[in-house]
Amino acid sequence: MPVARAFRWSILAASLAASAALTLGGCMQTAGPVAVMQPRADLDSMAYGQPYGAPQPVVVADGGGAIGALRNSFASSPAPMPVGYAAPIAAPVRYDASYHLDAGDKLRVVVYGQEGLTNSYAIDAGGSITMPLIGAVPARGRTTAGLAGEIAARLRNGYIREPSVAVEIEAYRPFFILGEVTAPGQYPYVPNMTVESAVAIAGGFSPRAKRDVVTITHTENGGSMRAVVPLGTPLNPGDTVFVGERWF
Repeated sequence: MPVARAFRWSILAASLAASAALTLGGCMQTAGPVAVMQPRADLDSMAYGQPYGAPQPVVVADGGGAIGALRNSFASSPAPMPVGYAAPIAAPVRYDASYHLDAGDKLRVVVYGQEGLTNSYAIDAGGSITMPLIGAVPARGRTTAGLAGEIAARLRNGYIREPSVAVEIEAYRPFFILGEVTAPGQYPYVPNMTVESAVAIAGGFSPRAKRDVVTITHTENGGSMRAVVPLGTPLNPGDTVFVGERWF
């Protein structure tokens, strides 16, 4: 009887020890979430971060607490933008091909293969540009394409067998603004100007200015035209803007 009792006590002690070991091992297991990152396939993704459209990290187990929330926030964050990304750049303003040249316009004339003829030329008060070999070439009233054709025709007449000529506008002739503005005078013209932008360039209206309409004088091919127009009217090179005085 004493031997059998001792044997039973040893079996009971072993069972209690095994149960304690299992309980302790369970307490030491980690219950938080585990994030599994997909492998990155190329050197660009290693250098610049996760590429656009790549799979997001997958949360395998969900858990509570601050650490779990932090891990989930990293797993759901969007991919960073690639290094070197830039917003689209607006296209440059193109000059009007139908624009008629006049005195004060500055041109760039390119004669391909002829460095001595390729240069910048200003249209003088007489409406012409003066080039080597061919002298004065009338430019007033012509388009840039028309002037290029005239230069090519003159060069072909005893100078160059098959000249190739291009003409572009480097700078338009200035415009003038007078009357009730802060700083009346002459200013460089830029494409797509309106009367309102011309007033702004001249420092804005004076306190006595009439602010709803102005008078524009437009000169072309030796003739002039005058009109009373609103502020949104387009402005042309060489125009004169007069801002009148209000009476009350």
